[in-house]
Amino acid sequence: MNPDATSLIPEQDTTVRHLELLTLEEAHDLLRLLEMIAGEGPDELSEEAQWFAREIAARIPSEN
Repeated sequence: MNPDATSLIPEQDTTVRHLELLTLEEAHDLLRLLEMIAGEGPDELSEEAQWFAREIAARIPSEN
């Protein structure tokens, strides 16, 4: 890659780099948490948690 082109890419904060990926175990833990919140009742937070749970479940392999 052209060094001039890479100089146009802003330097990322190291905190952001730590949040880019989850381990598979962390993803399953997050999925369980979201499913628990989604099951608490019909409100805005549970609906949003349900949406996120569906999105995560569709992107990770099932737990065996």
